[in-house]
Amino acid sequence: MPSLRLALNQVDSVVGNLDGNAELIVRWTRHAAEQGAHLVAFPELTLTGYPIEDLALRPSFIEASRATLVALAARLQAEGLGETPVVVGYLGKSLTDTPGPGPERTLGLPAGSPQNCAALLHKGEVVTRLAKHHLPNYGVFDEFRYFVPGDTLPVVRLHGIDVALAVCEDIWQDGGRVQAARQADAGLLLVVNASPYQARRGAERLELVRRRAAEADCTLAYVNLVGGQDELVFDGQSVVVAADGTVLARAPQFESGCLLLDLDLPEATAPLDDTTRIVADGLEIRRTVLSEEPLPAPDEPVAPGRAPEMDELEEIYAALVCGLRAYVEKNGFTSVLIGLSGGIDSALVAALAVDAVGAEHVQGVSMPSAYSSQHSQDDAAQLAENTGLRFRTVPIAPMFDAYMSALGLSGLAEENLQSRLRGTLLMAISNQEGHIVLAPGNKSELAVGYSTLYGDSVGAFGPIKDVYKSLVFQLARWRNEAAAKRGETPPIPENTITKPPSAELRPDQVDTDSLPEYDVLDAILTAYVEQDRGRAEIVAGGYDPALVERVIHLVDTAEYKRRQYPPGTKISSKNFGRDRRQPITNRWRER
Repeated sequence: MPSLRLALNQVDSVVGNLDGNAELIVRWTRHAAEQGAHLVAFPELTLTGYPIEDLALRPSFIEASRATLVALAARLQAEGLGETPVVVGYLGKSLTDTPGPGPERTLGLPAGSPQNCAALLHKGEVVTRLAKHHLPNYGVFDEFRYFVPGDTLPVVRLHGIDVALAVCEDIWQDGGRVQAARQADAGLLLVVNASPYQARRGAERLELVRRRAAEADCTLAYVNLVGGQDELVFDGQSVVVAADGTVLARAPQFESGCLLLDLDLPEATAPLDDTTRIVADGLEIRRTVLSEEPLPAPDEPVAPGRAPEMDELEEIYAALVCGLRAYVEKNGFTSVLIGLSGGIDSALVAALAVDAVGAEHVQGVSMPSAYSSQHSQDDAAQLAENTGLRFRTVPIAPMFDAYMSALGLSGLAEENLQSRLRGTLLMAISNQEGHIVLAPGNKSELAVGYSTLYGDSVGAFGPIKDVYKSLVFQLARWRNEAAAKRGETPPIPENTITKPPSAELRPDQVDTDSLPEYDVLDAILTAYVEQDRGRAEIVAGGYDPALVERVIHLVDTAEYKRRQYPPGTKISSKNFGRDRRQPITNRWRER
């Protein structure tokens, strides 16, 4: 059988940085070519970064992307890399008018409309291109808003092997390019992806790739983006699967790198003039010949990498670190600032920050009030000592007393004043010293509005915004256990993990004064927020009807607070923001 050395480069591109991303592509292409790769592939929209959102609607950005692609092909040739075919994702445009749906085919889009494209570069030229056929329009995806679908299946004959090309969602939907690849007798289906991370989704993704490989009746290579972009994280985990479902190679999660392997693939037999209209999805097979002469198996085949899978907590923690690091670095910041209360949330955020950007770039501030317990202040100081972050104490009592003497506040207003003074103090230090403030709120508190606007919600990024409180405790324990296994000092003080959670805004306050136990609360929230279950269905699961009613009411009335919270890394199936979009003014009440 003919042999093909394939290089899947899972890389971390930056949205809008066309020149920097082109440089990234050249660097990794050279790396792959030096190892004898016959075909090199990069993820979806690598050249522009992903997702580009409304940048896709800017004609100037479309033209810049297309021009950079042409220049990239020429540069690869000029630097001696032109003989190696390279598949790269970029922002393109439709070359003809696109008819609309329905029998009249009206209200279509004109030529020049944006497309989510990939191209094959070879010998200094853009040899062939394709536009994503299936456009996702669910969850975090709004691709119907931006793109025109493609209507071709490019099949490239390389060293006697027919390679079909597809883009991400093309394999998540039935039919389309997967069935077309089978009808084209492709020996390899190469899919370029920007598939966002979601906890516990790796097994689902692998099962999908296996199923599509069987349906296409050929080996399937899946290359995925890695890194973070605003709220999204991409975990890489590129994979190559044989038609029988065997995993031939798998790349690590959350690491840039090149997955290199030798594939023995069937020799192409389809006639080159075999262009077939696939009636069901309107796809046309378009064949391109680069080389018909098969290559023998290499004398020294490369050993394919098979990275082990992370366990669930390790994976989630790595995703949170990746998202935080990307947000800080890609937005040009060099240090972060955290208010350290001695509680579990700020402690976990501090541990994440130290792992993401290094202890020397993390500033912690303890801001005790008259209600702050000594053990919480001690816990904050101990966390700083354990992690090596930079630490200071700035009491808020003088500021609090000044406000109280002027306003005479009491009750909730008095409690919230403390939080807002801390928020003001953090932002003042941020402005003075140039740190980015991290908000420590978790998903449970955001869901029910158990937070203070312009207080503990201040900041540019919320690292655990999509992490339920019960999971916060699990991640803290996991991080300490991981440190102990490596012979390191666990970062989070044990007392922080074991003591009852408290905002410490009044004497002897604990969270359970206002909320149910977090395990119960989080179960109800998961059902209502992520699974869209109604009141009756949740009660049928064994939960107290009055409690369910109260939790739902708290969630529904806190939408205005969540809209004003900073972005944060998405790890769940439905986060607040990109996924769950509820109206603020809303009189519907769940029955």
